[in-house]
Amino acid sequence: MEKTLASILPSASSTRKAAARTALVDVKESARALLVECFRQFGIESVAISSNAAERLRREKFEACVLNLGEGAGAEAVMEAARSSPSNSRCVIYGLGGNAQEAMRYSKYGINAMFSEPLERPAAIKLVRATHLLVLHEFRRYVRVPVMTEVAVKAADGTRFTASSIEISSGGMSLKTSEELTLHTNVEISFALMTLPRVTVRGVVSWRKPKSYGVRFDAADERRHTVKKWIDSYLEN
Repeated sequence: MEKTLASILPSASSTRKAAARTALVDVKESARALLVECFRQFGIESVAISSNAAERLRREKFEACVLNLGEGAGAEAVMEAARSSPSNSRCVIYGLGGNAQEAMRYSKYGINAMFSEPLERPAAIKLVRATHLLVLHEFRRYVRVPVMTEVAVKAADGTRFTASSIEISSGGMSLKTSEELTLHTNVEISFALMTLPRVTVRGVVSWRKPKSYGVRFDAADERRHTVKKWIDSYLEN
């Protein structure tokens, strides 16, 4: 197995420094090989970590990390280490396994995206393609931040439910939920994001797809500026 891994992962002595590095924490060999290939296509080096992951995320710089969210994987300790580290507080965190609801357990750490299991190449490539600019710090070309957090939604008719965020921008947010919302419905959404305390913003449903919706923030709601400041800070750091 060691020989197989060595043939996949680039050697620090034989390759030049990559533009960005992704830590693959407690990822099984079969999934690891596929993820290495996916990230390599976009110029991102992968580093396998199977022990002392939290300590390495505290002291080493990584632009992203993939964390196994399975039981007993210790993902929360690694997320805490990354988010409290000056160099990794804004690294892109990918969850591996589970679903959006299970990922909400870690919403305070701001998981950016989820790889589904069993890991399949087309879906994995699609996810990396959609997020690699954020990993590579190409922020001028990336105006939306993928992040998964719990969102409380209150519709104009008083209906209340919980959704999970998909992406957020200074102008709005996309949500995933099984609840039914019609276009142009006025809503009020409330959420928190890592260093952003809970904020409530008015908006309107601007688009809809099966089990997902887009909410455009109300331009007259001054509270949306708090979201913009957080996004600017996130991208600058």
